[in-house]
Amino acid sequence: MSNGSIFVTSLLAVLLALLVAGGAAPASAEEAWSAGMVDDLMSPYCPGRTLRSCTSPQAGELIVWIEQQEAEGRDADAVYTDLLTEFGDEIRQAPTTSGFGAAAYAIPVLAFLLGGALVAVFLRRQGGGATGDSPGATTPAASDPELERLVDEELGRSS
Repeated sequence: MSNGSIFVTSLLAVLLALLVAGGAAPASAEEAWSAGMVDDLMSPYCPGRTLRSCTSPQAGELIVWIEQQEAEGRDADAVYTDLLTEFGDEIRQAPTTSGFGAAAYAIPVLAFLLGGALVAVFLRRQGGGATGDSPGATTPAASDPELERLVDEELGRSS
């Protein structure tokens, strides 16, 4: 298998993995959506922590509010939209997969693929292809007998 076909196969495998990950099925509707939402949202009161792990009293109030919204029969998407409107994108654990947020997913993949391609090109140039001969290799020129004698003499002294 050539390096080009290995690269194409690897690229297809990465793209397939991204498609599968993007199409993951949502949690079942029978589960309480408020518990999942509280676990998935980042706290606007404790930077870098989820809403559930935040010890702030305001976070506790927000958790109670979310649970009340579920008890009243509101849709999870409507509550999520309200929270996004009030607190902005800082409550998301991950960037969106559309618009500018998609760059957060695409840039690392592209950098990885570009790095792999650069390594492949470097190794191909260093290895000299499948035969092991580098393209610019030449046979050594005939040595000067006097130079060989001097080298042998020098090597004999140092050992």
